[in-house]
Amino acid sequence: MNRSNRPDHIRITSHPEPGGKPRFPIRWGAATVRERGPVIGTVSRPSDRNAIGSHGGSYALYRALAVSSGALDPIRRPDLTNTHPAVDIGPFAQWSEAGRIVSLDPWGHLAADAFKTEIAEGVDIRPTIAVTKARLDLHEMQSAIAAGRLKADGDIVHKNGSIAVTKIAIDPVWYLPAIAQRFGCAETLLRRTLFEQTAGMFPELVTRPDMDVFLPPIGGTTIYLFGDLGKLGDSRTRITCRVHDECNGSDVFGSDICTCRPYLIHGIEECARGAQEGGLGVIVYNRKEGRALGEVTKFLVYNARKRQEGGDVASAYFERTECVAGVQDARFQQLMPDAIHWLGLRRIDRFVSMSDMKYDALVGQGVEVVERVALPDELVPADAHVEMAAKKAAGYFSPEPPPPAEVADTTGRSLDKY
Repeated sequence: MNRSNRPDHIRITSHPEPGGKPRFPIRWGAATVRERGPVIGTVSRPSDRNAIGSHGGSYALYRALAVSSGALDPIRRPDLTNTHPAVDIGPFAQWSEAGRIVSLDPWGHLAADAFKTEIAEGVDIRPTIAVTKARLDLHEMQSAIAAGRLKADGDIVHKNGSIAVTKIAIDPVWYLPAIAQRFGCAETLLRRTLFEQTAGMFPELVTRPDMDVFLPPIGGTTIYLFGDLGKLGDSRTRITCRVHDECNGSDVFGSDICTCRPYLIHGIEECARGAQEGGLGVIVYNRKEGRALGEVTKFLVYNARKRQEGGDVASAYFERTECVAGVQDARFQQLMPDAIHWLGLRRIDRFVSMSDMKYDALVGQGVEVVERVALPDELVPADAHVEMAAKKAAGYFSPEPPPPAEVADTTGRSLDKY
């Protein structure tokens, strides 16, 4: 028995075969799913793999626990029967336009159908996008109907306040050469930094320069679409859109220290109304808890804000985050427009957001924003006015004049560079 097939031998990394050609090459930006090729991660046979990392993002660790405990056969392949998308999405021109989509696989929802033969032969090809239908049941929509802001039409908005939507789950798939280009750095530097800052978790970032695709262990994106999806490809369609970054404490539990759930609910109401008026509503929900710094960091910042001398004040809002985390914001909105490009959109008529970072990222990626919609003052929770004042002072959109200088960010730093 040689070292490579000993049961106690661990292969730390792999290296490209000299002169060898991959069985499933990935041609990012190809015009068809077959030309592009499937994305195959580490759950597959080593000879089939063409991507660094594992399918499922951070949930891959739970899969490892299931295997370790004997609950899951490590070589089991998923049965994808009847899992095809509930509605057709794309293809759109942006899917093959150079540099347009760099952080998700535009063909990810079509992989199971496009590579049926390979899957039947045992190749572990998994979708990275799933499309289904559902209803949103939110008590705030019942209030909107009672107040006359929404009307039940029996199609989009139902009598009980539930709203019909198409839900799309997207796992991140990074094309490293284009990611590096979008952030203005060398690909070798990006690979090395990812390797070092994950404590060497993915050695193939530096040993496999032939692999351009990375499946990062981070949260993904969910898109909620309101209205007739057949209008997605029609440039005349009026689009209402809210891009929302996860805030579990507010979104789910209703914490009153921030404006996240109120703005999310406001966005949903606007999207439903826009769909009823013949347009389309789009909610893009990104898993970037605590400005992508994490919930523990966010709660530490809450404590620091409330315990500082003088109490919680707008002038120190961003400074407290930087004191704890070393950076004010790590959401990197430069990648956010990819979801908009995937939907084939080149214009947003009503952008339900006050964020300058989100607006600048969309416009910088060639998406026209016609109107920006602020959160109405009456929806701002009592404990969240400090946050709102600080954001307006830092450059967030507001239909009113900017706040006085005394509530400006004392660091003097703009969020745009983060």
